[in-house]
Amino acid sequence: MNQLIGIGLFYGSTNGTTAQIAKRIKFLCESNRLADVELLDVAEYALEEMLDFDLLILGAPTWNHGQLQRDWEEVFEDFDGLDLVGRHVALFGLGDQVGYPDTFLDSLCFLADKLLECGAQLLGMWPIDGYSFGKSWA
Repeated sequence: MNQLIGIGLFYGSTNGTTAQIAKRIKFLCESNRLADVELLDVAEYALEEMLDFDLLILGAPTWNHGQLQRDWEEVFEDFDGLDLVGRHVALFGLGDQVGYPDTFLDSLCFLADKLLECGAQLLGMWPIDGYSFGKSWA
């Protein structure tokens, strides 16, 4: 019997939408027997808990004009000194491509840069077909 991959899914969510998407990702991974996913709201868990997982998924909405969501802002400096060498990380983001077409999903750029500074390896890409935005750092 194969052992499931353990994934830590860390997210920040102000109005609950990112939390809902995190739960969907968990459901899809677990229903397809791909992984065992642990959901960790960054407002409630320390980023040091990332060290308990080899695979990570981080979710963040973009607020206002390209800003990190409040919970991520509050723990952002906790990345400093965190050794994520050898950890594989995927990111997902939520944003408003109509209301903020020039900063769509920009919060992912802040997280990606910080993760790379910590030695993590970023995984995955998503096509932009079907989206309509001016620019994005993501």
